[in-house]
Amino acid sequence: MFCEKAMELVRELHRAPEGQLPAFNEDGLRQVLEEMKALYEQNQSDVNEVKSGGQSDLIPTIKFRHCSLLRNRRCAVAYLYDRLLRIRALRWEYGSVLPNALRFHMSAEEMEWFNRYKKSLATYMRSLGGDEGLDITQDMKPPKSLYIEVRCLKDYGEFEVDDGTSVLLKKNSQHFLPRWKCEQLVRQGILEHVLS
Repeated sequence: MFCEKAMELVRELHRAPEGQLPAFNEDGLRQVLEEMKALYEQNQSDVNEVKSGGQSDLIPTIKFRHCSLLRNRRCAVAYLYDRLLRIRALRWEYGSVLPNALRFHMSAEEMEWFNRYKKSLATYMRSLGGDEGLDITQDMKPPKSLYIEVRCLKDYGEFEVDDGTSVLLKKNSQHFLPRWKCEQLVRQGILEHVLS
């Protein structure tokens, strides 16, 4: 059936929970592209027959194949675009270093796009706020307080706070730290916010 593989790509993304990235379906995308190539070649041969022999009974078939080509293209582009939106959201959620489980689900081209997006965002943030720049990925929601209590989930080592003091982050230790300094570590799963 026409466009079944393309629709399956879209359904696959629709079934994945928001914020998660399913594995890149290279085989499915290749099958869609092969179907599009076959439809195009069939249309070309039928168009040549219509032009040379005047067989007007082939015109509805040509139009149907053309509509199938357009639908396949729309589904493939929607699949790729939705994946890029999810990858962009992962940059804001996890920071510039993605966990291996997420990188494993990305194609080489998507990793390249992520790295270029990461560099572009870093360049923009350096251009803001004077000498040090401004990290706009911090405080995605307005904070209620500037300091939060956190528990260390993994051994991390020395962590330097703005005033120059160092804090040793060991597993199961609790600390009262500036929110903006430890928010990235919370996203990476090294610290967890302790709600009292």
